[in-house]
Amino acid sequence: MTSPGVVIVGAGQAAAVAARALREQGYRGRITMLGRERHKPYERPPLSKAVLVAAEEPSLDVLAPEAWALGDIDLLSNSDATALDLSKRQVRLAGGQVLPYDMCLVATGGEANTLASAPAGHPQVHYVRTLDDARRLRAALQGKPKIAILGGGFLGLEIANSALSAGAAVTVLERATCLLDRFLPPEASAWLASGLREAGARLLLGASLHGVRSLPGGRMRVATDTGDLEVDEVVVAIGLSPNDALARGAGLEIAAGGGILVDASCRTSNEHVFACGDCTSQQRPGQAAPTRLESWQNANEQARTAAAAMLGAPLPAPVVPWFWTDQGKHNIQVLGLPAPDLEYVRRGDPASGKVLWIGHRDAIPLHGVAINAGADLRAIRPLFEQRRTVQFDDFRDDATHLRAWAKQMQAGAVSTV
Repeated sequence: MTSPGVVIVGAGQAAAVAARALREQGYRGRITMLGRERHKPYERPPLSKAVLVAAEEPSLDVLAPEAWALGDIDLLSNSDATALDLSKRQVRLAGGQVLPYDMCLVATGGEANTLASAPAGHPQVHYVRTLDDARRLRAALQGKPKIAILGGGFLGLEIANSALSAGAAVTVLERATCLLDRFLPPEASAWLASGLREAGARLLLGASLHGVRSLPGGRMRVATDTGDLEVDEVVVAIGLSPNDALARGAGLEIAAGGGILVDASCRTSNEHVFACGDCTSQQRPGQAAPTRLESWQNANEQARTAAAAMLGAPLPAPVVPWFWTDQGKHNIQVLGLPAPDLEYVRRGDPASGKVLWIGHRDAIPLHGVAINAGADLRAIRPLFEQRRTVQFDDFRDDATHLRAWAKQMQAGAVSTV
């Protein structure tokens, strides 16, 4: 009798990386992947950048063609899992098909938060979560429209920069008074806002949205507490919610803030079900409660961890969270997690376009932010990984060789772990 093998619910970045990791670690059983979309698993970061403006759409495939050509993974596209039966170890699909499993990996990602007054499917409203979403917005940008972007988070600002480069007139509406104030120190936030304004964007910070409605002739009116805007297109980028409905329905434990609760091995509250990626919530060092990390790195790392745990193999070493965003011609990288009580020290000048901040608590680096200084951030990464106490005087000096400074701090400081 053939074993049912592994069923992966979801066909995004995390799902594809997990499938590849299972094969790389020697698993030869059946792998069935269920995807809602018609596409094979693809990279999402380019959706807000190259897919919108590049002369030719980049290749986005997560897995090489050989993975599918050899029948290594059985992908069921346009498939929606509607129920997960933990006692029978079965996944039920919308069409009535039932798939048994030895182990199940839930990698259902996240769903874009929506506005009732700006519904998905409206001809002039855009939510950029899928490849088809991005292609539709790309087509709209060809006409150099007047566009309102609702939400000044990473995604909204990436789209703003792409739209500006395409010749669109861009207004960004953000209810916070500073851009990315939960992720960046105030100086970095101010630098980012200044750069967007110089590029031609209009920023409405600290503004409240009252609603969106259609106007005759296909235009849209965006009502705010600072006045109304008339635009051709509206992009809504107000964050993600974990797609944990399947897990909730099955009775798996869900974190208080949403997301499937997983342990360090990405195992859920059921021993035969694992989960990874944007749909999960996990307890992390230094955090008071389980948190969700919506990042390319986290999807990859959790996927590899889940695959190892399914096979009883040694788990990969935990990594410090890392995230990057391209904002126009500038690259911003973030290492570690922010917290409201951190103190920041700076190396470099924001006006120069290359600067590095370290956010620390009791001289222990916990949050790094690099603008066009990714190599510098990599040089000091060991201090974050080992949670070392450091002296910052030499760090502030541009003449200091950072890698040598980091090694000196490693040799002379005492780990707090």
